Amino acid sequence: MLISTRHRVTTPTERAVHSTLHTASLAAVSLRGGLTESSARDALPHLGMLTAADAVALYDDTGRRLAHDPIGDEIWDADLLRHADASAVAALTDQRRVLEGDPCGIETPVRALVAQPLLIGTDDDATIGGVLVVAATRRPGPGMLGAIAEVARYVSSQLELADLDASRARLDRAEVLALRAQISPHFIYNALNTIASFVRTDPARARELILDFADFTRYSFRAAGEYTVLADELRNVDRYLTLERARFGPKLTVKVQAAPEVLNVVLPFLALQPLVENAVRHGVAANGGGTITVIARDEGTDCVITVEDDGVGMDPELLRSGDIDALAGGEPDGGTRHESQGAHVGLTNVDHRLRAAFGNDYGLVVDTGIGAGTKVGMRVPKFRAGIRA
Repeated sequence: MLISTRHRVTTPTERAVHSTLHTASLAAVSLRGGLTESSARDALPHLGMLTAADAVALYDDTGRRLAHDPIGDEIWDADLLRHADASAVAALTDQRRVLEGDPCGIETPVRALVAQPLLIGTDDDATIGGVLVVAATRRPGPGMLGAIAEVARYVSSQLELADLDASRARLDRAEVLALRAQISPHFIYNALNTIASFVRTDPARARELILDFADFTRYSFRAAGEYTVLADELRNVDRYLTLERARFGPKLTVKVQAAPEVLNVVLPFLALQPLVENAVRHGVAANGGGTITVIARDEGTDCVITVEDDGVGMDPELLRSGDIDALAGGEPDGGTRHESQGAHVGLTNVDHRLRAAFGNDYGLVVDTGIGAGTKVGMRVPKFRAGIRA
């Protein structure tokens, strides 16, 4: 028996749509980094295809030409570029400029120049991020003008996303700096005093603590990116707790358990240390001593990390109640969920960064009560596309 399998052939319309989307995605790769000479040069060939124009140019928000395509004087001779520059400057008023007929008053195959402003933001509060200039060897009809306007809107949306990415990166850096500022006054003074107390009584111990202190500060104030791996965070926490144990002596007990399979999980830089510092400062220190327990365990696609102390605890009513999502549909070990706020700026900072990186399912969970100690938990995905240490 002969069986014939018929393959579906895509229609010309489907192929055209696919080609257009592919071209737009190629332009987006460059534009998502912002509008620069390099990104304009890379994006212009694709924008020219989308507008069906003979030549295109991109300008920044001051009217400075960043790049034009094609390169050479076949279309973009010096006189035409001067007219394009003038049209771009005129379009900075947020109005499209169209020169038709013989727009340059010179010998040129170009019959029209269209300068379309790149408007970023809403209609009521839009700013001009640059200008797209299109040169055509035929008179532009409504279809071509509409296409140019749509391409300009697409470019504007990519530039707006680039601005948002840059703002988020600046916010991430600012939040890390805020955590570093919080570490300095509360911990460094006590650590140095502790080390000084051992200089005469136990010089060897003092030298070890100086090395731990140096490693701790080197890591905490590093100039690397916004993410790190759990193993590095745990090592830094160990240095911190070594210095605190030297200060408290036998009054402070530390227990750390970490499943080997989660040590390479990526999490925001300095996400764990503020939780441990909070447990020491607001838990066992206020109680004159106690136990700090840090556990990192494997839970399928996620890693769950908890930091618990058996100190004085906190009045839940003094914390701003919120909707911190329970880990895996439930708190780390049951209990009331509360958002860290008020005096515990470090916890709120970590909560914000976890949510920004992984979504609202990954904020902090705080279980506490007066005289009942405090447990802070976080859930981190083992893998998240685009996030790496």
